[in-house]
Amino acid sequence: MKITKFPQSCILIESNGIKILVDPGTTKYEKKFLENWKRVDAVLITHRHGDHLHKQVLEEFDVPIYSTHEVANFAPNLKINIIKENDIFSIKDIKIEVVKAVHGFVGIAGQIFENVGFVIDDGKTRLYVTSDTICYNHNFKANIIFADITSFDASMNLWGAVETMKEVGAELMIVAHQDGGKTMYKKEEIENYLKEQNVNYIFPEIMQSFEI
Repeated sequence: MKITKFPQSCILIESNGIKILVDPGTTKYEKKFLENWKRVDAVLITHRHGDHLHKQVLEEFDVPIYSTHEVANFAPNLKINIIKENDIFSIKDIKIEVVKAVHGFVGIAGQIFENVGFVIDDGKTRLYVTSDTICYNHNFKANIIFADITSFDASMNLWGAVETMKEVGAELMIVAHQDGGKTMYKKEEIENYLKEQNVNYIFPEIMQSFEI
């Protein structure tokens, strides 16, 4: 599985000749991203906040988009394939499991009532994309966690991200949601904490690609 990290919580997953884009948002968006974004087989959106959903850009896409009723209502110009927690579907040979996600309260950005995460399974690797979510009990396993970490109650903090990683049995954490806003940790703080916890992690730069 090849991963390319884009700003905030956006990730491009490539495996078995299939490309899946998750949460292309407005944060630090640049037109050069489209060279990669438009060549995908499908787009997955976790929730309607702009740093996870760039409505105007996605209106130019001609690929299946999967998300919730709330996103479909928020972006009526997009043709959304409606999904919900516990759904399982496939994009060619890639299995997608839709899992629970509970967005913490963020008044100024608007409360989220429908939010989901994804477990993306190519038969060799199970990648858990958390979305912005507080911690909860998980009933699934994953090899890798792509964790949206914030320093306030919108999503899991550092402690919660590590505990979630342990609970799902992941061997690697990819740190996400660190490219915008005033609620992020300092990079050194994240790295020091993860090292203290003996966590195997990647803190990718924007447009950095790597194999997992």
